[in-house]
Amino acid sequence: MFSHVMIGADDVQESKRFYDAILGAMGYDAGVIDDKGRCFYFTNTGVFAISKPINGESACHGNGSTIGFSADTPATVDAWHLAGTKNGGVTCENPPGVRELPLGNLYAAYLRDPAGNKICAIHRYD
Repeated sequence: MFSHVMIGADDVQESKRFYDAILGAMGYDAGVIDDKGRCFYFTNTGVFAISKPINGESACHGNGSTIGFSADTPATVDAWHLAGTKNGGVTCENPPGVRELPLGNLYAAYLRDPAGNKICAIHRYD
């Protein structure tokens, strides 16, 4: 459904360090900076990117927005969360753990990245 997701950050290098850590904990390669100073993480299923806002204004998080990353196991979610808290992320919502939902249980962790964006890692149980 999605080709890419791009978030805004005033300090792309700080955000790159954070995302290199959390996405590295999930097995992804470090981000690549292009000639415009944007950072890209390429996968077989899409692209995640970080950029300073092109309108020159400060970056801000989307109120009510969450970007979710799929994890293969609950241990991967925990590694993602730990890497995030060690690299400038702040835990939000409940601690990592099982969430019981009407559509099925999942294991999730939520963070605010250094720019204030709300993100999560989720392992869906079969």
